[in-house]
Amino acid sequence: MRAPLLSTPRRPGSAEFFRTRRGVVASAAALLAVSLTGCGQNPVYLDTPTMSQEDAAACQHLKDALPDDLADQHRRLTQPASALGAAWGDDPPVTLLCGVGVPDSFDKFATCEEADGVGWFVPEAQIDDQSKDVTMTTVGYRPRITVTVPSRLRPDGVAAVMSTLAGPVKQQLRLVQACQ
Repeated sequence: MRAPLLSTPRRPGSAEFFRTRRGVVASAAALLAVSLTGCGQNPVYLDTPTMSQEDAAACQHLKDALPDDLADQHRRLTQPASALGAAWGDDPPVTLLCGVGVPDSFDKFATCEEADGVGWFVPEAQIDDQSKDVTMTTVGYRPRITVTVPSRLRPDGVAAVMSTLAGPVKQQLRLVQACQ
């Protein structure tokens, strides 16, 4: 004769039944919390640029349309939660911030890298130096976004980010001038 698996019966309404259910619920809640925070990583702090209500609404629509995965990096929580941007991957993460100004090094002679119909300004010093993070800005769209891709994801990650973000940028932001 086999020994019983449990020493006390687990009947609905018994103390053992409720203890078991509490343990299962607590385990599920812990697993959910870990998956929502990107494997237990701390939230990524994002600046909150000042912008018009129209730009803030467009940025919120963009934020809502962003993918859960970008360049094989999983989306992370951001702080403040109301920040109009996103982050993906381990530290340092890929970050996106909406509602930014024109980059200091952008002028009428600057060139753009185009991916899937979206022009991105990348400072010259970052283009060839594979050891540098890449900060790229959609200077032809309003509101503008800037995306920083850490050097650990170069070179393929930059192209993947540009390509993946092209759809949401074109759908949610307004093209005011093609970047040349």
